[in-house]
Amino acid sequence: MPRSRYKSLVDTFAADIRSARLAPGTRLPTHRQLAASEGLALVTASRVYAELEAMGLVSGETGRGTFVRETSLPPGHGIDQPDVTAGMLDLNYNYPSVPGQAELLRTALRQLALSGDLESLLRYQPHGGRLHERASFARHLLTRGLNVPAERVLIVNGAQHGLTVALMSLLQPGDVIAVDALTYPGFKALALALHLEVLAIPVTESGPDLDALQRLCRSRSVRAIYSMPTLHNPLGWVMSLEQRQQLIAIARAHDLHIIEDAAYAFLVENPPSPLAELAPERTVYVSGLSKNVAAGLRVGFIAAPAQTIAALERMIRVTAWNTPGVMTSIASAWLDDGTVSRLEVQKRQDAQARQIIADEQLAGLHSVRHPFSYFVWLPLAEDARAEQVVTALLREQISVSTAQPFAISTHVPHAIRLALASVEMGALRGALAKVKWVVEACA
Repeated sequence: MPRSRYKSLVDTFAADIRSARLAPGTRLPTHRQLAASEGLALVTASRVYAELEAMGLVSGETGRGTFVRETSLPPGHGIDQPDVTAGMLDLNYNYPSVPGQAELLRTALRQLALSGDLESLLRYQPHGGRLHERASFARHLLTRGLNVPAERVLIVNGAQHGLTVALMSLLQPGDVIAVDALTYPGFKALALALHLEVLAIPVTESGPDLDALQRLCRSRSVRAIYSMPTLHNPLGWVMSLEQRQQLIAIARAHDLHIIEDAAYAFLVENPPSPLAELAPERTVYVSGLSKNVAAGLRVGFIAAPAQTIAALERMIRVTAWNTPGVMTSIASAWLDDGTVSRLEVQKRQDAQARQIIADEQLAGLHSVRHPFSYFVWLPLAEDARAEQVVTALLREQISVSTAQPFAISTHVPHAIRLALASVEMGALRGALAKVKWVVEACA
């Protein structure tokens, strides 16, 4: 049996298990039955099951047979809340922090307690935020190359809430949205919950295949594009000005909304203009303070065309009414006094230092990444299987993600994503060395 045929059978079983077409607890054919049905040698059939077991997808029980396991990976390895046990090094989720952030919060709470505005924070806020706070975010957006008046900025409960509000305002169930074939898992979950049809735009290492996007728009009634032009998650690209202009030309030709996700854009120095600056009439720009300040702050912001503001505000009211006054007050104060800008500089330096460690420890492995990003995409060798790599790393107390949570298309590449921001520098060095060892051993 050719090696590609053997691997294809392993992949078919793995896909059926991950998609629940083979439910947990299902007894698989015996080795002899598999060999007979597939025309394999018995030793080859045994190898298929051995590899599935090494990937954590099945378990063999002496005298009973081979069964589909309850889960292939522990909770937290998709889009769920991370469940990192004691001693586990988390390279799955990014929650970057730099020294002194807890003291910043302590000081901010003291200052807030001494202010004369506390009583107003106990009441409902305007749905899109108080105008002076929206102005703080508008001034901050100028540092990102986006010139927008405060009236077109809305404050939300984190970037994920911003994406929810944007999709609920602009699209209806059944509408078609074009998305990079590898994209942010939180967007995948949101599109599924809102019953949107997602079409995959093929990706390259330098950006989306925009010719393919053009063909999609000609053949289907696409209503919107979701894009991360500045520091794509997970591939780390920064689209060139020419790519942005081409994407906008397609959107204008087919009258599409553009949803621009800028969660990691702060890490890139002097990027091309945001899509929202180049096409302000059709772009909703979404970002937040989870990565550049702290994940627990849960304050985000939207910059949107004037004609969409009323609909966006209605959806903020429907989903959350308004952002918490205390959190928003702290966030706007940090924007105004330069705290956010200083943290962004520190985190750019931190991300660059972590990428240098990754460059040293992963030398010899093909990787896709930006030198200032907080993640690394590691495509695996043709014969390697991502689940096997992840399972082996879990035994080493290292948590990483496969491509599965990021994949829009039916083809899921065998790759892993490494989040670099959530472990101490020294621990990161050792963890990445183990990643390289496991990846090479599984090749």
